[in-house]
Amino acid sequence: MAENSTGKGPLSEEELQELVASSDAGARAPAGAVGTLLAVVAVVWSLFQVILASPLANYVLPGDLINNSRQVHLAFAIFLAFMAYPALKSSPRHYIPIQDWVMGLLGAFIAMYGFFFYDKIVNAGGLADDTDKWVALIGLVLLFEGARRALGPAMAIIACVFLAYVFWGSSDWVPEVIRWKGASLKKAMSHMWITSEGVFGIALGVSTKFVFLFVLFGAMLDKAGAGNYFIKMAFGALGHLRGGPAKAAVVGSAATGLISGSSIANVVTTGTFTIPLMKRVGFSSEKAGAVEVASSVNGQIMPPVMGAAAFLMVEYVGISYVEVITHAFLPAAISYMALVYIVHLEAVKNNMPTLGDRVVSLGKTIGGMAVFFVGFAGLCYGVKYPVQWITAMVPSGAAWILAVLVFVAYAVLLWFAAQVPDLEPDDPNAEHVELPVVGEIYKAGLYFLLPIIVLVYFLMIEQKSPGLSAFWATALLFVILLTQRPLKAMFRGESDMANAFRAGVSDLTQGLIDGARNMIGIGLATATAGVIVGTVTLTGVGQVMADLVEFLSGGNLILMLIMVGLLSLVLGMGLPTTANYIVVSSLMAAVVVELGAQSGLIVPLIAVHLFVFYFGIMADVTPPVGLASFAAAAVSGGDAIRTGFTAFFYSLRTVALPFVFIFNTDLLLIDVGWVQGILVFVVASIAILVFTAGTMGHFLTRNRIYESVALIAIAFALFRPDYFMNRIQPPFEIIEPTQLEQELDSAEIGEELRIIVSGPDFDTGETKDTTLVLTVETEGSGAERLDALGLLLMEEDGAMKMDEPLFGSPISDAMQSFDFYADDPVVISSVKATADQMPKEVIFIPALVLLALVAMLQRGRMTREGVPA
Repeated sequence: MAENSTGKGPLSEEELQELVASSDAGARAPAGAVGTLLAVVAVVWSLFQVILASPLANYVLPGDLINNSRQVHLAFAIFLAFMAYPALKSSPRHYIPIQDWVMGLLGAFIAMYGFFFYDKIVNAGGLADDTDKWVALIGLVLLFEGARRALGPAMAIIACVFLAYVFWGSSDWVPEVIRWKGASLKKAMSHMWITSEGVFGIALGVSTKFVFLFVLFGAMLDKAGAGNYFIKMAFGALGHLRGGPAKAAVVGSAATGLISGSSIANVVTTGTFTIPLMKRVGFSSEKAGAVEVASSVNGQIMPPVMGAAAFLMVEYVGISYVEVITHAFLPAAISYMALVYIVHLEAVKNNMPTLGDRVVSLGKTIGGMAVFFVGFAGLCYGVKYPVQWITAMVPSGAAWILAVLVFVAYAVLLWFAAQVPDLEPDDPNAEHVELPVVGEIYKAGLYFLLPIIVLVYFLMIEQKSPGLSAFWATALLFVILLTQRPLKAMFRGESDMANAFRAGVSDLTQGLIDGARNMIGIGLATATAGVIVGTVTLTGVGQVMADLVEFLSGGNLILMLIMVGLLSLVLGMGLPTTANYIVVSSLMAAVVVELGAQSGLIVPLIAVHLFVFYFGIMADVTPPVGLASFAAAAVSGGDAIRTGFTAFFYSLRTVALPFVFIFNTDLLLIDVGWVQGILVFVVASIAILVFTAGTMGHFLTRNRIYESVALIAIAFALFRPDYFMNRIQPPFEIIEPTQLEQELDSAEIGEELRIIVSGPDFDTGETKDTTLVLTVETEGSGAERLDALGLLLMEEDGAMKMDEPLFGSPISDAMQSFDFYADDPVVISSVKATADQMPKEVIFIPALVLLALVAMLQRGRMTREGVPA
């Protein structure tokens, strides 16, 4: 139970802010010269990252500094971790003990070790000498201590377990199935600290290049006042509806998910306003907190930022950023739709009152929001035409002209904002709640959309790198923070311009400080996770994990996915989402793809990474360590464990969706055209709402048990129409392996064949199967197409034997785990060609008819019982 200083009940605003600070930015805030020094260090870190992402980086920063930017990034993070986070709960908050100064400065120096001694390390071929190994070991100890302070003990403990496995993996007490030969201290430290395989690996690189800019962008947008604007707009649009405060909490959290990558900060930022109002209309403390938790945590699955995971997926999956957020968009969007519907059903079931005295139809509200989102998307896309025209007319001066036009647009929107009063946060506990009127307040913050438009334009239309896109959006925020106050004062005819400008400088400085402090935990999480990734690459434990999971699951894909989900949940109980995603995806992503292939299911790598990520964020919800649930309980005064369980129940769709898109990749818009994409969106939206109605026990009225079962079955049919169609008409026809060449000879360009390959495993020698998809991409005979695919086949004794594929051929990577030189041959055991099948969408017809039947049953019952609609 969350308690304040006076006993049981919600925490005060000051205590809540300390809760956020202690988890996200560090609880220590020393005053005087030391506080100023820490602020200066934070500002310098932010400015360094902004310059590093800018087009001027090569002209402003020395090349050595750019090449070693990961070391600089970690040095700032380690130093600020020891300065901002006390060692223990009993440690001082208002001054920094001498030992923290020593550890912070030493940690920063060792983080920069590769920069200071670059020539020595290069000359040694990246191998550690005796000095290097001890320096690296001390660096790891300090990194783990910094991570313990900033992230809690779990991250450091897990990293220590993996590091212990590196050294003592050959010991008798290590289970034989995961035993390996072990490594010397020198080899381990080379791998973990001196090379880019461990601490300074891909994860820290992503944190350096991309994540910092987006966290800074969010901190500065919030400092400018966008968070309050989004919440007010959401309440103005939805607050008057039944269960309106909860609906507004969901939409407001989706919007602030753009700003905050932290579910805890999101809960406290929006929850201090939404939770009291939810309680006011009839939600219990636990349900009010649970709605806020579910909507805040889901902010991390909402593109374009996705709590930093989107940028990691770019590196790990090897696809562009635009592809990542395209695949992630539909599940996130329908998940939020379902949450709004959950809130609506709770309000209807409990006949909750409305807030305020305005009457606006639900249809008009939904229509207005749809028009806004479509208009905003159209504006982001339509901007490219005038930009192209200006670029064609004035190639050399286009950048300056566009910059002037953006500033003019900003000035015009700011003039509109100056015509209305500045938006002040409302008091949710006031005796009379006056809901904002969208038509009166929308002008006050329209200019906040400009940086978001710039970000989306560069990301989606220009398809620039995430770092450069965030740089231009952040550069515009620099201008906004510096000028919004003085320009508003000028437009309003006020004379106090000097103070307004000083306030703008103060806002900008605080935004830079907030951005840097919010990055401490992420920087340390990605660095510490690098130790785990380094262990996987050094020891080969990933393949062992594949064998172990296959053994435990008996080769059953569903059971294996459940195990991966549970692993993500368990690890996530003590790890931040980003670190959890790195750890589980490093261990399990390839396993899911490989075992899926053995089961005959081709699982795209992006689907597996999103699966892991979805379960990772659920750890912030799930008791007993759901940090977001504890934060919500601290706001509501409810019981944290009950809040967590209720939030988990509200988040069932976030648990179900990953299983759906693993088997139906249409939901991720993979190889889906525009027309089919629209159909998928509409049907998936209906399916998630029907699933919600089934699990909540309420559709048009309270469900009978058989109606809930029917609704869940309908949702399954809409999500997985192929499951039923494949049983009506098999999707493949079986062909004799010896007929493969003839089949390829007659195949059309773009046609796919699936071959099942059986043979001895390279590590265990046991026979295993895998499924390969052969796509016909070239003209020619069957033999020529076999050569193009890299297949070397030989028919012998009625079997189609297979030699090791040509290196670099389309299938060579997929066949690496087979032993082609064992006594038993590798053979093609089966060939499947795509059969003529009715479109799977035909299944939608009986599913929707059954849905209409359930609706008729419930409407008839409502009429008989006199229940209002």
